[in-house]
Amino acid sequence: MRRRVVITGMGTINPIGHNLEETWTNVKAGVCGIDEIKSIDTTNFKLKLAAEVKDYTPEAFLDKKEAKKMDRYTQFATIAAREAMKDSGIRIEEEDPYRCGTIISSGIGGLITNTSEHSRGLERGYEKISPFYIPMTIANMAAGQIAIETGFKGICTCVVTACASGNNAVGEAFRNIRDGYTDVMMCGGSEGCICEMGIGGFTVMHALNLSTDKNRASIPFDAERSGFVMGEGAGILILEELEHAKKRGAKIYGEIVGYGATCDAHHITAPDPEGLGAANCMKMAVEDAGLKPEDVDYINAHGTSTPLNDAGETKAIKAAFGEHAYKLMVSSTKSMTGHLLGGSGAVEAIITTKALQEGFVPATINYKVPDPNCDLDIVPNEGRKADIKVAISNSLGFGGHNATTAFKKWEEE
Repeated sequence: MRRRVVITGMGTINPIGHNLEETWTNVKAGVCGIDEIKSIDTTNFKLKLAAEVKDYTPEAFLDKKEAKKMDRYTQFATIAAREAMKDSGIRIEEEDPYRCGTIISSGIGGLITNTSEHSRGLERGYEKISPFYIPMTIANMAAGQIAIETGFKGICTCVVTACASGNNAVGEAFRNIRDGYTDVMMCGGSEGCICEMGIGGFTVMHALNLSTDKNRASIPFDAERSGFVMGEGAGILILEELEHAKKRGAKIYGEIVGYGATCDAHHITAPDPEGLGAANCMKMAVEDAGLKPEDVDYINAHGTSTPLNDAGETKAIKAAFGEHAYKLMVSSTKSMTGHLLGGSGAVEAIITTKALQEGFVPATINYKVPDPNCDLDIVPNEGRKADIKVAISNSLGFGGHNATTAFKKWEEE
């Protein structure tokens, strides 16, 4: 028997908010989190804009000594996890710790530490680099650190599927609870790679938008889109088996009901132009939820603002939903947050859950020039009040990874 899975805690730090409340307020207001890069000197870079976490100093959130032993992505994950844990009200001393698990992903891991320690090694010699270099850079360390802090002793792992990582983490955590392996899961994703190597690497791939106008940089589904805007931050969710949550009197934000994961098996960076892998991923999630395509009201799209992604994702939605595609609302909140890479799917899972809870569909902001290849209802420029019941969230990653999670509005039974 499949068990029901609900969301009882959420935490985030990202380009439009230092916590859940601030983030959701700014989503509703359509705030753009993109600005000139402040964390590195961009004098010799073509790229000038990114979606950084604003006014961030680790010491404002973390003990100074512990922060020094964490890469930026682990700092973000820890901050968001502490908020989610507090929000959930879970007390590990009242739980079986082996029934509580952790899946926290990162697409790249400690790239900032890699960059800085390589420079230090060149200057001083490689036996003079930080003794914390290895644990700071490996992509599973956010999951490991948070499990140590929370006392969760069940499964502890890190799904690394590029830009789909955070969504896969949520989906795999959902399955762990639904299929009876755990009762509580901490899950999500984090990324922090706005650094010389990160900016340089994505620029030479021609993946990034090089505009100097922050309001025309991340413009999903717009005909003038030319690349994504790199973001940073984390999103963490606490999932629980329904009866477990009820027994302890937990507040419930929403319910996760389905999950799909596929691969394009097409190209290392480009999505399948016909969107067949993504289409089957969405179908899989909807079927897994026991729903029909016409039950879905809203899609939080991957919507990166690259020419290939947005056109391919539009085709995929049409292939998955048929005529119902034109009745769906399909927005990209990356127009506000930029692209958090491995953290994006988790932050978008949080936004999608809040959209269902409050009956508000976020906008695709800064939209101006229609693209006939992206002709769905993208909720342009202004969010909408709507009594939505079912939503899905898409993430598509380099390597052809596709992940879709399906959510339902929670209504007291």
